[in-house]
Amino acid sequence: MASLTMVDLVGCASTSSNASLDRYLWRKTLHSSVSQRAHGVRRSGKLVTCRLDSARCRSISTKSADTLPNGTPEVLLNVKRGQISLGTVFEVVADDLLILNQNLKSIVGAENPVLMSAAEQIFGAGGKRMRPALVFLVSRATAQMSGLKLVLHSILNDSQFTFPSRLYNKCKAVFFYRELTTNHRRLAEIIEMIHTASLIHDDVLDESDLRRGKETVHQLYGTRVAVLAGDFMFAQSSWYLANLENLEVIKLISQVIKDFASGEIKQASSLFDCDVKLEEYLIKSYYKTASLVAASTKGSAIFSGVDSSVAESMFEYGKNLGLSFQVVDDILDFTQSAEQLGKPAGSDLAKGNLTAPVIFALEKEPKLRDIIESEFVEEGSLQDAIDLVQRCGGIQRAQELAKEKAVAAIQNLECLPRGSFRSALEEIVLYNLERIE
Repeated sequence: MASLTMVDLVGCASTSSNASLDRYLWRKTLHSSVSQRAHGVRRSGKLVTCRLDSARCRSISTKSADTLPNGTPEVLLNVKRGQISLGTVFEVVADDLLILNQNLKSIVGAENPVLMSAAEQIFGAGGKRMRPALVFLVSRATAQMSGLKLVLHSILNDSQFTFPSRLYNKCKAVFFYRELTTNHRRLAEIIEMIHTASLIHDDVLDESDLRRGKETVHQLYGTRVAVLAGDFMFAQSSWYLANLENLEVIKLISQVIKDFASGEIKQASSLFDCDVKLEEYLIKSYYKTASLVAASTKGSAIFSGVDSSVAESMFEYGKNLGLSFQVVDDILDFTQSAEQLGKPAGSDLAKGNLTAPVIFALEKEPKLRDIIESEFVEEGSLQDAIDLVQRCGGIQRAQELAKEKAVAAIQNLECLPRGSFRSALEEIVLYNLERIE
């Protein structure tokens, strides 16, 4: 048989039987660039994606993924590029996220009208869904490595498919794609429920009235309902977690819930403490933010059945990405306006929560210590502290720390096959750093 294009690999009726076709596609997929394009075919800078669960075809721009240079992580971070949109990055798992959004409201609100109303408020507040997107991206990238089920489907007599005629003429009888397991999808739902429960409780602890520009659950329904809603989501996620029947993943995610509490206790016990070390800050940030991200990415790899070394690399990717995100968030607390943040600027510092920019600035400016230890009793002292942090290089050194973690995160992806999913995981890292450029 003549050498095949990516279009030809979508389907070929010249093979003598279904069994030989299965073997042929399997072998060619493992040794061709199709394995790096997930379940689509290339067409003029687009990825034509056909999925059975949505019964449709759509074109996704993959130019940003294709233009990522094949170089060191430092090269990736420094390359000139256009602004990255998470919406565009997540296009390769857009159908997965759509199913997730539909499931979340029914899972949370099925048992009580108040919880249903709270679920509408929580999941309709415009969150980025980054954590479940990471689950889907890592799941699909690692599925390519492990040879997760290759699904074949006839399209010749399927009127539901609107397959591009130019491609249809080159395709024959079958269409194939790598499907995720039920456990992959349930893991994404569990992760988002845990994240959302933590946000509800955070808003109660911080007495926040707004989140993502909308009133918080405790503002709308009262503290009692908010606490119970968060508790319910933790409990519901734990129940679904137990039903995954994978002890390694159960232990991994259970540790996250413990880490949340440890992080809050660590933070509460070190307020206005100017002797807090950078290492302590990173441990607290891991507990409060990076632990869940790391568990998301490692759990996804475990369910794909890859080697433990790959699963551990995915854990390290999630950990470094989560830490980089937290450092960037802490920088933005000093550099963005209240309107951009959705809360008062410098709010963490005002509460005595000393983050990376402050820790670095304290090394150079003794006056900052005096202001912080006074707990900002004098009018204007908070703004004075913010100005000192900005003037003393605290922001710049925190930016370097965020970049250091970003470089490590991209290095952790080197075990994955190159393709649209790995590129998306890299672009999430780059998107985060763009927020402070």
